[in-house]
Amino acid sequence: MSIDDYKNHGDQAFRRGDLYGRDMEMTYAGVQSFMRRKYTRDLTGVDVAVTGIPLDIATTYRPGARQGPQAVRAGSVQLAELNAFPWGFDPFDHLAVVDYGDVFFDHGFPEEIPDVITNHVKDILDQGVSTLCMGGDHFVTYPILRAYAEKYGPISLVHFDAHPDTWDDTGEPLNHGTMFTRAVKQGIVDPKHSAQIGIRTIADDVGFNIFNAPWVHENGVKALVENVKEIVGDRPAYLTFDIDCLDPAYAPGTGTPVAGGLTSHQALSIIRGLQSVNWVGMDIVEVAPAFDHAEITAIAAATIAHDYLCLLANKKKEQS
Repeated sequence: MSIDDYKNHGDQAFRRGDLYGRDMEMTYAGVQSFMRRKYTRDLTGVDVAVTGIPLDIATTYRPGARQGPQAVRAGSVQLAELNAFPWGFDPFDHLAVVDYGDVFFDHGFPEEIPDVITNHVKDILDQGVSTLCMGGDHFVTYPILRAYAEKYGPISLVHFDAHPDTWDDTGEPLNHGTMFTRAVKQGIVDPKHSAQIGIRTIADDVGFNIFNAPWVHENGVKALVENVKEIVGDRPAYLTFDIDCLDPAYAPGTGTPVAGGLTSHQALSIIRGLQSVNWVGMDIVEVAPAFDHAEITAIAAATIAHDYLCLLANKKKEQS
């Protein structure tokens, strides 16, 4: 490259013009937007807005997930430079993705936060754009789903987690272990056409189809994928991935680790097998970088989010 060519590279998070494709960056430097996508609130021509929700006041054990969005962005830098394995194509040749930044709220007024998050997501959906949200603790999925249910009606939830998050709920507290009980009671989520994957704790039964971690280990990825596709069908489906679904060996940086979980290979293989599902949105939550080691958890979370984008890009590619 010439000296002038060098001047055109780097910091594409704010220098990028075209929403498609990718450009050269140094993996160890530069502005850390998710996958080096453009930072913008202009959603003209955008397919997916990636946005952070740095909330962790609903945790019940170890805090720190408020720093998750920045950690996942940092964990995505190498993925931004590589061809999408094993997909064999560049998802950003087909999918327009931007980093919308983080939702702003005042943690000193917790009673306001759910509505702030719902309105943040609703503003994006109202512009015909879907979201990929980065938490934050898992409570954030509840206000996200309120926005989605307003648009699509009751949602089919594909939920990866160590915990079912279905403790008894009064409808008031911010608690990352009760919000799916609340979502079912309020008709936001359709449990009969939803699946919980990797569960290895016990809570109240509110009607979800549960494939716990031992079931996945014993029956395998292929059987799980076929079951999930049959349960969800062609209904609007939302993917929520609590990183503690992975065994702590693969995701130590999380607030409520539980032994015996899925491997990163299993999780990625399941997601890659669900291409036919009618995905409308996703979140990746509970990354707590203070407990991470060598970005193991952040890289796993970024890769899971990346593969979700590849699902969407592949569908758009096939339709074009």
